[in-house]
Amino acid sequence: MTKVKICGLKRQEDIAFANRLLPEYAGFVFAASPRQVSAGQAARLRAEMDLRVQAVGVFVQEELDFIKRLASERTIDVVQLHGDESPEYCRELRRRIKLPVIKVLRVANAASLRCAADYECDYLLLDTYTKAAYGGSGQRFDLGLLQNISLQRPFFLAGGLDAHNVKEVLAVKPYAVDVSGGVETEGRKDFAKMSAFIDAVKGSREND
Repeated sequence: MTKVKICGLKRQEDIAFANRLLPEYAGFVFAASPRQVSAGQAARLRAEMDLRVQAVGVFVQEELDFIKRLASERTIDVVQLHGDESPEYCRELRRRIKLPVIKVLRVANAASLRCAADYECDYLLLDTYTKAAYGGSGQRFDLGLLQNISLQRPFFLAGGLDAHNVKEVLAVKPYAVDVSGGVETEGRKDFAKMSAFIDAVKGSREND
């Protein structure tokens, strides 16, 4: 039963869309990005979002005290580390907060996956490596890299996904699929695209 994460929510309309469609996860981006939100914006959006949707805070080399504050205020339910955070950083984060942690691995080649076991986290998220940014490239990596590799924990899969191609990646059995730009039109979340993406995943769930 593959789950869905819609990332980069920042408008009240985005929350309304999520409340109608109920993806399992919705992401608030706190790192520098066109989709970035402040702590105050995220708190207001979370207050309007259905509690059945888990709010994921997306961070890049963030101060631990800031993450702890968002966790204690219940603005976020899950922490996603999308930068070059070290295994030591992850251990300290888990010492300070009790929320589930997703560690992103930016995949360029097979070597990108070899460090997976070094991180103390609940989930991995596999995204496509680019020099220009930590995420949101809209590009896909070679799924063949996952053959004969045991990641030892559930993983989210991201990178260039949309309603037309998401079924292709379900064969590698991700715990969840993560989409942002693939459900947008002119940089804004598009209800029809969000709905089509979730329907594509849900249809595959029903056929499992």
